[in-house]
Amino acid sequence: MRLYKMPPMPSILLIEDEPALGMIVKDSLEVRGFTVRYAADGQEGLELFRQQCPDIVVADVMMPRLDGFSLAEIIRRDNASVPIIFLTARSQPADVVRGFELGGNDYLKKPFSMDELIVRIKARLSTTPPAAAPSAVLTIGRYEFDHPRQRLLLGTHEEVLTHREAELLKCLYDQRNQVLERATVLQELWGNDSFFNGRSLDVFITRLRRYLKDDPQVQIVNVRGIGYKLIW
Repeated sequence: MRLYKMPPMPSILLIEDEPALGMIVKDSLEVRGFTVRYAADGQEGLELFRQQCPDIVVADVMMPRLDGFSLAEIIRRDNASVPIIFLTARSQPADVVRGFELGGNDYLKKPFSMDELIVRIKARLSTTPPAAAPSAVLTIGRYEFDHPRQRLLLGTHEEVLTHREAELLKCLYDQRNQVLERATVLQELWGNDSFFNGRSLDVFITRLRRYLKDDPQVQIVNVRGIGYKLIW
């Protein structure tokens, strides 16, 4: 008789400096079948991440030794795909934008319900593409775009992109000479197409235009009411 082997449940790295909250969240996730490793500060979380890459990271922002934003920035240097969800009581627009810029995929304000956290974890895991094999550097006009390393090169000049800048430019490149719909990219990179996220997208488009300005043939064109088109 052949036994059916159940697939492993997703692994979660949970980083939370409030021990009581951390254990409640850990226990609640484990009851629902997730595999959870817990760290009480950012430095410990980074060490656990390097020992074994999880399927998703859930991290507090305000932590001793290494805060959540700094942790995400370090993770993104080596891993562009693992989803990162921030847990925080900070909800100022500047904090939210910074979290996204540094590579965060979602932002959950404290206090939160476990049901909401689990829904967001599952949503992020369902949209995370499998790790891609190393690919050749992409050509955009006179520029060379190294997506995995988040670098944009023109001659001897190198522009280091944030994780979200690199992901947005890759979306535009994949749809080059075609319209990239605004609602689609907001859903894929920001998680929803809210007004605030739309304003954030506009800021990122402006930055990419600035990075690409030294080749007049390369343009990111507004398609009014629909989205953007990368042409050269």
